[in-house]
Amino acid sequence: MRDIVFTRRSGWIPNVIREDGELRLMLGAGADANHDPRTFTFSIAEAHLAVIQEDLTRHLLLWSAILPLCDDAGTRGRLDENAAVALLDPVLLSPPADVDALFRRVRWDRSRLIAHGADIDLLERGQVCAAMRAATETPNERRAQEYHANRRRAERGTVLGPLDAALLRYTGQYLHGSTVPRRTPDAVDPALLPEVMRVIAVAEQACAGMRIGLDPRRGHRATDKRAWERMETTVGAAVRRAHPELVDDAVRTVGFLMCSEAAARSRSTPADDDEEAADDRAGPGERGRKTALSFTDDKGVEKKWRRDGSRTASAEFWDFVADRSAGDNEVFTIEDEEMGEGIQLHFYADSLARVTTVREGDGRSDPEYQVEYCLVDGLDGYRNLVSAFVRGGCAALGQHGPWMSDVTEFERARRRRRDAR
Repeated sequence: MRDIVFTRRSGWIPNVIREDGELRLMLGAGADANHDPRTFTFSIAEAHLAVIQEDLTRHLLLWSAILPLCDDAGTRGRLDENAAVALLDPVLLSPPADVDALFRRVRWDRSRLIAHGADIDLLERGQVCAAMRAATETPNERRAQEYHANRRRAERGTVLGPLDAALLRYTGQYLHGSTVPRRTPDAVDPALLPEVMRVIAVAEQACAGMRIGLDPRRGHRATDKRAWERMETTVGAAVRRAHPELVDDAVRTVGFLMCSEAAARSRSTPADDDEEAADDRAGPGERGRKTALSFTDDKGVEKKWRRDGSRTASAEFWDFVADRSAGDNEVFTIEDEEMGEGIQLHFYADSLARVTTVREGDGRSDPEYQVEYCLVDGLDGYRNLVSAFVRGGCAALGQHGPWMSDVTEFERARRRRRDAR
């Protein structure tokens, strides 16, 4: 039989219960293997109950000291009740100076006290009792999160100025640097918001016209890593020139915001738009658009495309790549069987081959092909070559060279570029 003897308004602060006639302190902490909260109890005396009822500070200090023992129990272990009971008299019944001395010797959960209003400066000086004079029953978890975020930065040697902190708050990354950034002007002190917006304006101007497309070589939602790094570097350099006083965390969060927004725009843009835009830039020899193509991967899977469909050839091809590309499937081919020409993309080698039929086979001899290779500069290079081939076949690829028919010469060029990186 379990009866609640004493509880506070905030449900997580430990309760006192009576179980089979015995007073016990009950608290929830940690989680079990199924991620459900764990509950621990241990015996207390009437004298301990009296202090817990009358003194919020001592109640919170006891909770802070018990929590590390709960952590030690893990997902399935038992609470060390002897160690927990041994903390009762020193925390609840000892003079403040002795409690302070105890907290210099034992482990305790600092975040619990900070969330409940502890004076951080006094805590840092080891005056835990004095730090809890303004303690509140209702916790402010964000206060504890901000404290730990600042501690992590301090361990890296980073101290935020007012504008640094304002930029991190504006992007929503003050607490967690891995959080997807967003624009939250309401989180910034109004006095600092104009200065924050000036920094954002510098970043926006620096990356105007730049884009971060999707990278189908890594699936349907992955972004082009090189384009991301290029924009991040551009934004970072511009912001640092304009505001050299900003710490790295602040500069990084602005670049992260610009890149995330650019990537989000690409995810919401239909893939066909790339080819339609390329039509406007098409040069001589690039307007003989293909009407039927065959796409294949290195596993022998094939997909047919015809111009009478609802999507462009480029969009269908890159969708095929996103579906099929993998670590052991990095060679894709686009072939125009009627014209006897095609291109083969080698993602693992940053290269592409264009293949044209010189002589058809006649039953007595095999067909003869001309194969030429070129180096490709990232995903944008592949996209340009695919679009050019779709618009004008192998003849339209000449300007995208240099093209090499000698395999040995091509391999030397590929190694030189690799070594130069």
